[in-house]
Amino acid sequence: MIEMEDVQERFLLVGVSEHDEDDTKDSMEELKELVKTAGGAVAGSVIQNREHMHPATYVGKGKTEEIRELLAQTDADGIVCDDELSPAQIRNLSDLLETKVMDRTLVILDIFAMRASTSEGKIQAELAQLRYRATRLTGMGKAMSRLGGGIGTRGPGEKKLETDRRLIGGRISQLKQELEEMRRHREVTRVQRTKNKVPVAAIVGYTNAGKSTLLNALTEAEVLEEDMLFATLDPTTRLLLLPGKQQILLTDTVGFIRKLPHHLVEAFKSTLEEAKYADYILHVVDASSKTADQQMHIVYETLWNLGVENKKIVTLFNKQDKRTDDGPIRDFKADYTMDISAKYGNGLEKVKELLAELLRDDRILIERTIPYQEAGILQLVRKQGELLEESYEPEGIFVRAYVPEDVYGKIDQTNAEK
Repeated sequence: MIEMEDVQERFLLVGVSEHDEDDTKDSMEELKELVKTAGGAVAGSVIQNREHMHPATYVGKGKTEEIRELLAQTDADGIVCDDELSPAQIRNLSDLLETKVMDRTLVILDIFAMRASTSEGKIQAELAQLRYRATRLTGMGKAMSRLGGGIGTRGPGEKKLETDRRLIGGRISQLKQELEEMRRHREVTRVQRTKNKVPVAAIVGYTNAGKSTLLNALTEAEVLEEDMLFATLDPTTRLLLLPGKQQILLTDTVGFIRKLPHHLVEAFKSTLEEAKYADYILHVVDASSKTADQQMHIVYETLWNLGVENKKIVTLFNKQDKRTDDGPIRDFKADYTMDISAKYGNGLEKVKELLAELLRDDRILIERTIPYQEAGILQLVRKQGELLEESYEPEGIFVRAYVPEDVYGKIDQTNAEK
């Protein structure tokens, strides 16, 4: 019997810091986690301080020589740069270093290809990879000819260096068409939700903030939850029962991250837009992270780029059980903030109560007597509103409830016709 063993690739991480106050160190730490999530190991890291990234080689000539020496010393299989490289930069670095050259974008795309489980997720990940690679076919050079396995080769793959642009273009068109079909199906689902008058709250947040854990804790959704970046990619929607027999749909979304590749945003747009069409935003923040403020900024920036605005935002400072300091965390852009631990269920009942209050705020309190011949409207009240009180009187059914505006109009019309 021949035993096959997967060899873990080792990489040097390379970054450029353009000024003293940037977040390069935090970004490099995150890149380290990304490489580990993709299945690689980190052999070391190099940061160059310079005013601008070198247009031809990302880092300067002296730093390139230093990287070449480190590659030999650490026996690393390649380098991963912390920014998206141009085709020329990839080609030049590959020629100078004679090693595998990758960038942050390719690692993230690789993780998405590895993690996607539904047909839509797989199509979105492949589309993002093909769009990325289509612009780099002439720039990958030797690096691409060496790709035969490992990080950066999952998904559609490359059979040979001379991959026909026409075939890739055709595949991209096919995938876009399939995604458009899925987008139309998603739109029909949204319209149906609107007809059913069930409000929707989108769960957003930085990757690994605990969004899936929160969804599972509230709804028993059984979504995969792991302490790693991009543990789940495919959106999940579940019904949550609130106090007063009210209902709300919770939709988990793809986690955000620094320098989220634009190819990925474009491919996953229909999924990310779940937040755009939601009634409320549940913003989950890892309160134990030292970079929580920066992560919140990135989330809001991404939401703004997606056109998400004029929504009531509830920020949940999660992972309180892992905090090591007592310093206050604030989110001045949120309408409400709460401290929770989704893993242990701390604060979740208060979250439900707050959501119930928000639904009431957007509804109208009625006290009406509905004629018995119009008793069918009581079903609308039960289904779409919050029934507080009902009693059967000689002249009809007395109802006290919070109802949506359209239900209020129907009840008002019924009373007017009495």
